[in-house]
Amino acid sequence: MKVCTYRRDSFLGQQPRLGVFLDEKTIIDINLVWKLKFQKEQFYSAGDRADLFAPAQLSKFLRFHQESAIAKLQQTVELYQQFAREGNLKTIDGGELAFHIYDTPVKFAAPLDEIAMYRDFYAHEKHVKKGFDKRKEEVPPAWYEIPAYYKGGTTGFIGQDDIIPWPYYSQQLDYELELGVVIGRDGKNVKAKDIKRHIFGFTILNDVSARDIQKKEMSIRLGPAKAKDWCSVMGPVIVTYDEFGYEEPDLLMTAKVNGDEWSRGQSGDSHYSWGEMIEHLGMEEWIRATDFIGSGTVGTGCGLELDKWIKPGDLLELEIESIGTLKNIVGTPNPKP
Repeated sequence: MKVCTYRRDSFLGQQPRLGVFLDEKTIIDINLVWKLKFQKEQFYSAGDRADLFAPAQLSKFLRFHQESAIAKLQQTVELYQQFAREGNLKTIDGGELAFHIYDTPVKFAAPLDEIAMYRDFYAHEKHVKKGFDKRKEEVPPAWYEIPAYYKGGTTGFIGQDDIIPWPYYSQQLDYELELGVVIGRDGKNVKAKDIKRHIFGFTILNDVSARDIQKKEMSIRLGPAKAKDWCSVMGPVIVTYDEFGYEEPDLLMTAKVNGDEWSRGQSGDSHYSWGEMIEHLGMEEWIRATDFIGSGTVGTGCGLELDKWIKPGDLLELEIESIGTLKNIVGTPNPKP
């Protein structure tokens, strides 16, 4: 299933809402399907019951259905199909259970509306070696011993077609093409063999970087911080883990700038598996439903490796096989406040 957070004009207004694609053009509103079910069962507060059982925000949905989020979404699709066969396509108060994306203007926000913790790994050897080569250094032996990561900000995430803000304090921005994982179940000291219980799904991550600021921060042997935390991009959808047979996928990843391909790699080229990465970060530490994890940049997956740099007005298109294409325009530098 492809899960999204969408906005469109409706009787509910332009608030972001959780949806799942029935096909390439039809989105089912999860919350409204359950609202109709509870209305038909004659609950007085059917809307309140639906808001609790099937919230319109993915973060709340995952926290409530930690043991069965994917199964509950599948049940919702089946329930919608039953209603559709019966000709019941609206709630009693007029809410549309589904809509066609070509029939009404729709905007896709970052599919995960709230992130408990963001961690980004550094797992693709080709990318890592290129960075150290540029500094005329060898890859540290420790990189081959532990899957290292940094912790980033959680409030700067944007989604499909949003303008990437250019912070006033940077002169050099870069994109980073990554595969992202959404955690759907809490755990502590999680073992690699058990990750199918904890991964909800996969999405595209653009870990935008202010390279000039990152260079300064890393020279101090701390960070990155201001080089990263003002903005990251996620989307356009999350593909649930069952679509990959609960196996770690090896997906083609590409990036285009203004229609020209700059990056091409495979998610399976990672030196560490998702199981190894999640087991490492969960050692004596909680992972939680709504945590978001990046794989690190795939080989060739950024301008730094290529000595090519994005500029204001550029169209970025990051594509990952079986997930989709994440599109954004690079903004102009913000004025200094």
